[in-house]
Amino acid sequence: MLRGPVLGAIALAALSGCVGSIGGDPGDENGQVESSMCVVDTPLRRLTRFEYDNTVRDLLGDDTSPASAFPPEAEVQGFDNQAAALTASDLLVEQYMKAAEGISERATADMTKLMPTCNAATDGEAACAARFIDEFGKRAFRRPLTADEKARYQALYDFAKADPDMGTFRDGIQLVLQGMLQSSQFLYRPEFGEETPIDVDVVRLTHWEMASKLSYMIWNTMPDEALFAAADAGQLGTKEELAAQARRMLADDKAKPAIRNFHRQWLKLVQLQTVSKDTTVYPAYSDSLRPLWKEEVERFIEYVVLEDDGKLSTLLTAPYSFLNSDLASFYGEDVVGPVPAGAAFEKVSMDPTRHAGLMTQGALMAVHAEGNQSSPVFRGKFVREQLLCQTLPLPPANLVIEPPELDPSKTTREQYEEIGAKPECASCHALMNPLGFGFENFDGIGLWRDTQNGKPIDPTGEITATESLDGTFDGPVDLASKLAQSPEVASCVASQWFRFAYNRTVTAEDSCNLDLVNQAFAASGYDIKELIVALTQTETFLHRHQVVAEGGAP
Repeated sequence: MLRGPVLGAIALAALSGCVGSIGGDPGDENGQVESSMCVVDTPLRRLTRFEYDNTVRDLLGDDTSPASAFPPEAEVQGFDNQAAALTASDLLVEQYMKAAEGISERATADMTKLMPTCNAATDGEAACAARFIDEFGKRAFRRPLTADEKARYQALYDFAKADPDMGTFRDGIQLVLQGMLQSSQFLYRPEFGEETPIDVDVVRLTHWEMASKLSYMIWNTMPDEALFAAADAGQLGTKEELAAQARRMLADDKAKPAIRNFHRQWLKLVQLQTVSKDTTVYPAYSDSLRPLWKEEVERFIEYVVLEDDGKLSTLLTAPYSFLNSDLASFYGEDVVGPVPAGAAFEKVSMDPTRHAGLMTQGALMAVHAEGNQSSPVFRGKFVREQLLCQTLPLPPANLVIEPPELDPSKTTREQYEEIGAKPECASCHALMNPLGFGFENFDGIGLWRDTQNGKPIDPTGEITATESLDGTFDGPVDLASKLAQSPEVASCVASQWFRFAYNRTVTAEDSCNLDLVNQAFAASGYDIKELIVALTQTETFLHRHQVVAEGGAP
């Protein structure tokens, strides 16, 4: 492992390339007329832990998940890939260094695998080093290296070769790898755009920048060879070219992890890792259910979006799921067949009078519940915030929020109706409880029940405070059907995808972008794949405001 005096040399090579102001609003301090194009910049951002691991896997075949040692990302509006929160702490920089050391050591253990087209013994060490810097650097930085960058990494290689404590060809390549893996050009996704504006201060993104933008949006990893080739040929500049690539990428299995990643965060499924239930209340529960619930909902989402019709309505209402024998046994009579016989997950028909899409699956019902009871508040809050994109008012600062104690003489609904009737609670609970009551047939671990404490379950409810969705419903299937038909829900889902795909919050200036995306989404019959394609078609996706360098000149 290379340390000590080499760190200064690595720093000189790694800290190159990021100058100027990225992500600021275009100013008119000098009387400049602003562009009329609908362009809102995303600030400079680094790779997330998920993207880092995917990238080193695809770049070097390293599947050790080194980013698991990095500090976790902070969530902004439910997503961990938001540029505003992706800062770099001293601890993270240290972890980048340690990860680069480990990755480079593993990568250079087999030089033939690392450099299959160049043999240092026969082709010459200097020639192979230069070729590696050029070819590997192009993949690591997701663009061709400049002449200055090549010279810097060549100097890094020469430094290792000249050092008496190193001196081998492998040492030189290992140091180059460490430098590139700690470079801002690898760790960040800079977007400077082309030099010449096309409208006042707006520039097109380069073809290489478009390759990375597409790849990290749809695959959450670096571009593949087809994207690199398209960038090299200058074929990522038009909306038609981007749409064709997006559809190709969505048809590839590499889209599955990103689809899961979005829904895992949007639906709050990350909380499955820490879900715990009181087994005296729920004897059917064990921690072994958590990975089964997770696999069920993620396989279902993956299938609906990428293999079935891709429609939002199917996601919210499909009368099927994916189960193995253990999970089928857990759901019991709700499974109408065929029942899986082994550990493998299979597509299974569910009772259509009880189950409708992802909202009625064990994962969501268990996550949005208390440890010993269901929770109309959590479930209603989930629908308001995640499916309707509404911001609920904060409870009074002095209010102690605790779930009611279990009362064997009352249903959960009766207890929460009493809470909601209190003046200090009424305003918030009126928005959440009537929605959450629709899921009361499902207990805190997602099992169907017709009665509770000897009383029949009342799953009727009411939707209020919406533009076009207000009205009553009877049970989870009816509620899911109404949500699936709502343009408000569709618009919210588009906004959630916008945040995830563009790595930032939605601004007032994005109304023109969202209008285009929502129109395309509606025209497709609310096909989620076409929603993702539409996100590649906005002026914001294709352009940015010209970067202002230090001193004020472009």
